[in-house]
Amino acid sequence: MNDLTPTREQRTAALEGMGCKRKRVEDARFTQGKGNYVDDLKLPGMLHGDFVRSPHPHARVKSINSEEALKVPGVLAVITAETLKTVNLAWMPTLAGDVQMVLADGKVLFQNQEVAFVVATDRYAADDGINKVVVEYEPLPVVIDPFKAMDKDAPVLREDLVGKTSGAHGPRKHHNHIFEWTVGDKDLTDAAFRKAEVTIKEMISYHRTHPSPLETCQCVCSFDKIGGELTIWGTFQAPHVIRTVVALIAKLPEQKIHVISPDVGGGFGNKVGAYPGYICAAVASIVTGKPVKWVEDRIENLTATSFARDYHMTTEIAATKEGKVTGLRVHVLADHGAFDACADPSKWPAGFFNIVTGSYDFPTAHLSVDGIYTNKAPGGVAYRCSFRVTEAAYCIERGMDILAQKLGMDPAELRLKNFIRKEQFPYHSALGWEYDSGDYHTAMKKMMETVNYAGLRSEQATLREAFRRGETREIMGLGVSFFTEIVGAGPSKNCDILGIAMFDSCEIRLHPTGAGTARVGTKSTGQGHETTWAQIIATEIGLPADNIMVEEGNTDTAPYGLGTYGSRSTPVAGAAIAMAARKIKAKAQMIAAYKLEVHEGDLEWDIDGFRVKGLPEKTMSMKDICWAAYNSVPPGMEPGLEAVSYYDPPNMTYPFGAYICVMNIDVDTGVYKIRRFYALDDCGTRINPMIIEGQVHGGLTEAFAIAMGQEIRYDPEGNVVTGSFMDFFMPTAVETPHWETDFTVTPSPHHPIGAKGVGESPNVGGVPAFSNAVNDAFSFLGSTHIQMPHDYWRNWKAAKSLGVFA
Repeated sequence: MNDLTPTREQRTAALEGMGCKRKRVEDARFTQGKGNYVDDLKLPGMLHGDFVRSPHPHARVKSINSEEALKVPGVLAVITAETLKTVNLAWMPTLAGDVQMVLADGKVLFQNQEVAFVVATDRYAADDGINKVVVEYEPLPVVIDPFKAMDKDAPVLREDLVGKTSGAHGPRKHHNHIFEWTVGDKDLTDAAFRKAEVTIKEMISYHRTHPSPLETCQCVCSFDKIGGELTIWGTFQAPHVIRTVVALIAKLPEQKIHVISPDVGGGFGNKVGAYPGYICAAVASIVTGKPVKWVEDRIENLTATSFARDYHMTTEIAATKEGKVTGLRVHVLADHGAFDACADPSKWPAGFFNIVTGSYDFPTAHLSVDGIYTNKAPGGVAYRCSFRVTEAAYCIERGMDILAQKLGMDPAELRLKNFIRKEQFPYHSALGWEYDSGDYHTAMKKMMETVNYAGLRSEQATLREAFRRGETREIMGLGVSFFTEIVGAGPSKNCDILGIAMFDSCEIRLHPTGAGTARVGTKSTGQGHETTWAQIIATEIGLPADNIMVEEGNTDTAPYGLGTYGSRSTPVAGAAIAMAARKIKAKAQMIAAYKLEVHEGDLEWDIDGFRVKGLPEKTMSMKDICWAAYNSVPPGMEPGLEAVSYYDPPNMTYPFGAYICVMNIDVDTGVYKIRRFYALDDCGTRINPMIIEGQVHGGLTEAFAIAMGQEIRYDPEGNVVTGSFMDFFMPTAVETPHWETDFTVTPSPHHPIGAKGVGESPNVGGVPAFSNAVNDAFSFLGSTHIQMPHDYWRNWKAAKSLGVFA
């Protein structure tokens, strides 16, 4: 080797593969204003659509008069439910097995529900038109409180379901009931509680919030009457699913539907399902023969598109006096709004909430969930979490803190006593999951040592004594949170949407010059797929990441995939990418053996090519193999170097983390100060540490927003009172704390590259850390549980209720 020969380290670094802090290639266009979003699309003759929306949360629609609207210059059509009935599109199926009105059919069920769709030559004319549509309503009694939805005298909300005693997920026990879902051993759990030395029971509510992505939901639909083809550009997290849904609803041949998802300005679960705007824009294009654009505004997004959470969890834990947990019992009242439009896998009406046993070795547990209808917007999406996992994590993490308080134990020590041990993996939980790998004690102890947990507790004790003496009006809380998430939906044995297994896919095609194109069934909404997918390929097949172009979001070119949400991209699509690359590498090895005149078994992989075992100077680089693949392959082999992989995972993956929030609260004003927030995540193999850190920062910021003020709140009459950013807390750089990140690495044993996923984890673990900090701060004053969100006003009210102003 001469001085100019690259070292192994230099060759590895040149690839910018897994483990490299490669800069996001997407940012070159985003930072220069060259992103290509739906609203940037302008087609010849394009029309615009906008909705007439209901001011009432529950009312009968007596009449709709569009005469004056049609006189507005530029208004071409007003579409109502009656119009849609002529093409059998007045109702559409939801991903949860329910049906949903596209436009109000006889009545409205939530405020700002879509009533009519006005089509005009521009957005301004459409807006003028909707203000001229006259709708006569007959207000009806409202159900907003989920705890009153199943009262004997509660009004019937879904008149289309009258007389139906069962739904998609089994029997219904009330006219406003959707399903009851149970899992676990009830008898064994009840027995554990009868024998328990210590028990706790608390109603823990996770309030309704909203993903509120930077870019709202929108689409452009263009129907070609000659070819009978429909092209839809939209803000879709799962383009192939949208194509299939449209084919089922509109009865169009699926091969004549083209769905394109360009750059998307955030998704967070809000852009998984189908909305009335998509259907109405498509119908309007079919009727007019022109492209039709629909773009919602912020108020519409917050009040009418898919919400998140709204879970009310009665939580019970049984334990010994020494703090060893012996049983868990949880009942959830799940508020689904006017329609069951959750984007959960078909067999899981409450998502993966049965991860509620968390990181703890519960010998037995039982869970029951009742889904109910109310006069609120439908949804229940996985807002920066896997399906209902953040609700489950909040439930068990608050429960463990409440148990620690009752036992007089430190919350961290209680967790250490009950963690699943490293040697127990793969671990079968009491509620049916098989955790793949974990090292919880190591992660927790690293967190405690890094932040000097013992020192913080000592400081807290000193401050509490000063408070009791009247020397300060500040209290201090330590919010410990340890979560295990379940992501990577998912295995076809238990996960599907609309009957389609939740696999994912990748097609890799290498070109003669050593460059390549990868087409993947996911869709980035800010995760950096164009960067990280190329890194996986770079490591697997030895070509620089800069030589790999990643394409997503076009159903005409990408292989069928189930999209991006619930932290499934890396666990499922990342695996498909690795498996496709390995198929290519296997063929490349045959080509290299032929060119080097050795047997395949005589070759070994060496960073960016193959070398002959025992003869390290006899090599063939992957770049040279690419050229050979197009001119001198072995006899009988097809030319070219490409592969497709559809990956059906054998199991979910289970990332975990240890978080702590250090917070001070002024009891006289309720004002809080986040002094420190430390987040340790274990997501298995780390593909790009810089992108992981960015994902954690973003997720923690959303967790901060949710825990400390963000809420979709209704008044008793059903009016949304937080329907704009004037009232809906959206933290800026001013309010957002400093984030301190750390990690351990426990690879998934069944994943091809050992990766687990990380994008959702900081939201899952962050919310209970913030809430536990607030509750820990107030606990010495006699408080057991204070519900979220913890804004200044609620903190002040909590202080007042505890008598600190006496």
